[in-house]
Amino acid sequence: MKWLKRLWWSAVLLGIGLAISVWATWETDRQLGDLVARWAPEPSSFVELDGMQVHMRDTGPRDDPYPIVLLHGMSSSLHTYEDWQAALQGKHRVISVDLPGFGLTGPSPQGDYRIDTYTRFVLRLLDTLSLRRVILVGNALGGEVAWQTAVLAPERVRKLVLIDSDGYQPSVLSMPIAFQIASMRGLRWVAERILPRSLVESSVRSVFGDPAKATKEKVDRYFELNLRVGNRRALFQRMDQAQFGSNSALIHRVQQPTLVMWGEKDEMISPDQGNLFCRDIPRCKLVTFPGLGHLPQEENPQATLKVLEEFLAATH
Repeated sequence: MKWLKRLWWSAVLLGIGLAISVWATWETDRQLGDLVARWAPEPSSFVELDGMQVHMRDTGPRDDPYPIVLLHGMSSSLHTYEDWQAALQGKHRVISVDLPGFGLTGPSPQGDYRIDTYTRFVLRLLDTLSLRRVILVGNALGGEVAWQTAVLAPERVRKLVLIDSDGYQPSVLSMPIAFQIASMRGLRWVAERILPRSLVESSVRSVFGDPAKATKEKVDRYFELNLRVGNRRALFQRMDQAQFGSNSALIHRVQQPTLVMWGEKDEMISPDQGNLFCRDIPRCKLVTFPGLGHLPQEENPQATLKVLEEFLAATH
């Protein structure tokens, strides 16, 4: 019976170890007021839409006939476009926004994070801001929202920019570890209450071609904004509702002039998928960036801006 006693003590020690790990990584939700003070300086503002106080930045000349609307990816925020917005706002009206479930906007009251819900959200945002026609830019999840909006309401989108965009079936194993955990339903109760900063740092480092670009401030931002009240549960709901690649047959309906930008060291979505977009979209240009990862607009805003500005200036 000695083996049974050893087994029992091993189970006890394992349970104690797990309890200590959970206790050590337990993180309470961050209240909105504290986060706003740090992450929503001017020109941030909030607009009421769909029962949420939507965090956005709206800068540049109001007489711009084709404002640029910037949509971020999953577990990110409008801050990923800060450098782009600062550079573009001298000539263009630029609107960046925290999508429902992320950043300071926080969770949707309906808990609905399907792509078609996001596209309707974008169209209602355009209506709220009295924007008739825009240039839509999206990274990852934001890219899929952008191209599906262009398909749903082509008269509202003049040009399209897709950055390491969702659209085709990805490899699950390519997801950062934080997203893989979010996909495991059995870990939900614990995962909604813990968030090891080391896990966030590892995930942020994995989306940069050069992990050194994952500075302390960037890791702090991703860490703190994902702790905004309701955001952890929203991520799990988004992962439950996601149907990656299920609407790829619609991509060929995109008729707008489209710029596809891709980091060649993207380990989340293969750069080969950039070729697929330009195979299926008739008026498409693909530009890839050696050394950059999943967030090229954040990792090297200068190089990516040059390509973007050439596309914006071109007549199509």
